[in-house]
Amino acid sequence: MAIKRIEPGVRFSSAVVHGNTVYLAGITAENPVPSTKKQTEQILKKIDRILKAAGSHKSKVLTANCWVTDIRNWAEMNEAWDAWIDKNNMPVRATVEAKLANPKLLVEIMVTAAID
Repeated sequence: MAIKRIEPGVRFSSAVVHGNTVYLAGITAENPVPSTKKQTEQILKKIDRILKAAGSHKSKVLTANCWVTDIRNWAEMNEAWDAWIDKNNMPVRATVEAKLANPKLLVEIMVTAAID
């Protein structure tokens, strides 16, 4: 079975497709403004773009792992998430507080999705 790498970089690819599944790397905001909601919106737009390149869609997301640098901003992240997610096809999800690699980053999201 072939493996397709989407947006391969120096250390990792943005996504890897194997079979009928696409695995996204942890996605962060490209323009890390000081707002958890705004960063989450940027991340979700980027996820949409990568899923499309893989032949998938947010309605096909199976799992999501979310990291926020301050769990008190969980509700702010959820505002963006709730506006984005396909309400008829909710994935499983975990959200934890964690220190991220760049102090300007407030959120990181990693998803796995099916491909039809």
